[in-house]
Amino acid sequence: MTVSEQEINYQRIEQAIVYLEKNFQRQPELDEVAEQVHLSPFHFQRIFTEWAGISPKRFLQFLTVDFLKAKLNETRNLIEAAESAGLSGQSRVYDLFTTLEAVTPQEYKLKGSGIRIEYGIHETPFGTCLIGVTERGICWLSFIQPDEDVFKSIEEMKQHWNNSVFHQNNEYTQTFTQKIFNPQQRQDKLHVLVKGTNFQIKVWEALLKIPMGSVTTYQGIAKQIQSPKAMQAVGSAVGSNHIAYLIPCHRVIRKDGILGEYRWNPTRKKGMIGWEMAKIDS
Repeated sequence: MTVSEQEINYQRIEQAIVYLEKNFQRQPELDEVAEQVHLSPFHFQRIFTEWAGISPKRFLQFLTVDFLKAKLNETRNLIEAAESAGLSGQSRVYDLFTTLEAVTPQEYKLKGSGIRIEYGIHETPFGTCLIGVTERGICWLSFIQPDEDVFKSIEEMKQHWNNSVFHQNNEYTQTFTQKIFNPQQRQDKLHVLVKGTNFQIKVWEALLKIPMGSVTTYQGIAKQIQSPKAMQAVGSAVGSNHIAYLIPCHRVIRKDGILGEYRWNPTRKKGMIGWEMAKIDS
């Protein structure tokens, strides 16, 4: 896979986030951080600000434990207020405009037999992604690491939707990635098609209610689906999500304010949360 300039820039941003996080307490100067990613201070500041809309230091403030703890309370209050007003997931309080549909029992039994999936590989603000789209909605979205074999990611998608018909069509799928990663420009709803157990689908529906720029906990999701003791099962369902970013499993963190793991790289999770908070803040 040829690495594009956008992918290279995101790799630099990832490196900068890791360095800032390790050295945040001593507040490194811009020159020092720029040197770590092999750029001049001018070019580093420009690339980072174009990506996030704010300075690197301001970005990292969004990811501090105290800030995230405050965000957890804010998110809980926001969701409760929206639900009490009858707005639920359809309100403009939420960034989604996304509806979720599960495959029928018969389709599930046949493991996707007869479903045609158009797929493509595209650049996003968070690196290269693989997306799969059916006539009923987006059925796959994953991120590909720079050193990862793209065919391995495609094979994982094919195994999940076994017996489906696959066709690479970058031109068609590009319109979907543009809508997903430009939420301010999104006018029409996006539909997602998932395959999972009833419990997993409940969890994924709950994830769709987390507003952009907000975070919640595994306990919060468990309470929302009225299974307060099923936190381990919730964690497993969150980790089983096959539609990255759009079903926002990256917005689930630990109750102590620690961001935790992420199947597509923990630093990418930090980048997503900080990027979204910066967009809301601005």
